[in-house]
Amino acid sequence: MSVPSSVVPARPIGVIRVLTSDDPAAVAAHGRVIEERYGLPTVSRCIPDQPHGIHDDASEARAEPKIVALARELADAGAHALIISCAADPALQETRQAVGTGVPVIGAGSAAAAVALGLGRRIGVLGIRDEAPPAVRAVLGDRFTASARPHGVHRTTDLLAPEGPAAVLEAAAGLVAAGADTLLLACTGLNTIGVRPLLERRLGVPVVDPVLAAGLLASYGRAD
Repeated sequence: MSVPSSVVPARPIGVIRVLTSDDPAAVAAHGRVIEERYGLPTVSRCIPDQPHGIHDDASEARAEPKIVALARELADAGAHALIISCAADPALQETRQAVGTGVPVIGAGSAAAAVALGLGRRIGVLGIRDEAPPAVRAVLGDRFTASARPHGVHRTTDLLAPEGPAAVLEAAAGLVAAGADTLLLACTGLNTIGVRPLLERRLGVPVVDPVLAAGLLASYGRAD
């Protein structure tokens, strides 16, 4: 079917993946979630040479210039907005400076924290490091309650192990027992394994997914 000449195709949301993969379906996984939830077109690309993503200060430092370079490419290709699909918000300010004010850049971590503030008063943060990401803590302020890391999980790829979901559930239950009334998933790999519905069903509290939170902000005020 031909498209009327007056119809301008929507510009996509650029999704920057910090986990390197040569599997196009895996790279596009977070973009697909955003497309299905919000009806937004996306284009997903991953940075090179980070097979385990970002999991400590050294891997974050290696990733930052790659994120900025990829963001420039996506912005130059016409992306409407950019999402850094990592809850640590690596290179967020540097990326915003690189692409300018015409292309909003959203960090998945601070987006999730902003949504969590609208849902609860005591936010528990579940991630792959021993401490909650500073970008998340900065937004949560005094509503941050505690953080937890699933047993045996040190990198996002560890979540793919058969015991990953059970370890996540155990750590999340500990946060709720400590008083959290809302959970924030501080690793976008937790979206990849689709654990949010399980946590909400078993624990009875809202669970904020960073990929969905970033997509929500990307959809805000979109005119095309």
